[in-house]
Amino acid sequence: MRLLPSQVDSLKEMVNIGVGHAAGVLNAMLNSRVKLHVPVVEMMSHEELQTKIQSMGNGNLSSVRLGFKGPFSGNASLVFPADGAIKLVSILTGSEPGSRDLDAMRVGTLTEVGNIVLNGVMGAIGNELKLHVFYSVPIYVDNPFEVILSTSQAEVDAYVVWVQTSFTLETESIAGDIILVFDVGSLDLLLEAVNRAMGI
Repeated sequence: MRLLPSQVDSLKEMVNIGVGHAAGVLNAMLNSRVKLHVPVVEMMSHEELQTKIQSMGNGNLSSVRLGFKGPFSGNASLVFPADGAIKLVSILTGSEPGSRDLDAMRVGTLTEVGNIVLNGVMGAIGNELKLHVFYSVPIYVDNPFEVILSTSQAEVDAYVVWVQTSFTLETESIAGDIILVFDVGSLDLLLEAVNRAMGI
């Protein structure tokens, strides 16, 4: 399955609205200028995702995962390479990289950032498509990618929307990725709603 260019543009617009809202919330919370950019939105199979993730390196990844359900269901993850996550938390908290204080704050800080960003994105998709989407409590995962997403047959058969993002804070740019995994059949429902919103 591949998205039509018009569907990619529509999804990218919705994601941009979501990350724009999330950036506003982060700016207000942190009293700091945070910019979020979304250069790429693409769809791939779970197998393609496993290949794609290799480009992020073989080390540990830091991730916040948020389940969602409604007219479509699945889970959303905000994923950083571990060193990028440490740098992000260091800037946000003012702690020195490698300090014990930083390590203690890492989980809470990344969970809050992930919650804001993922709720912003899924909220924007729901609002733009006039659909009610419900969320689970966000979960922080600090493990290799293989355990960030379960490998049940349902998810292996599912399609994934990959959103490249970058956080610009002060003079630093930190890459992260939003990964939306839709339960089997859910992506079709999402695309039907996108097509209706576009008048197709």
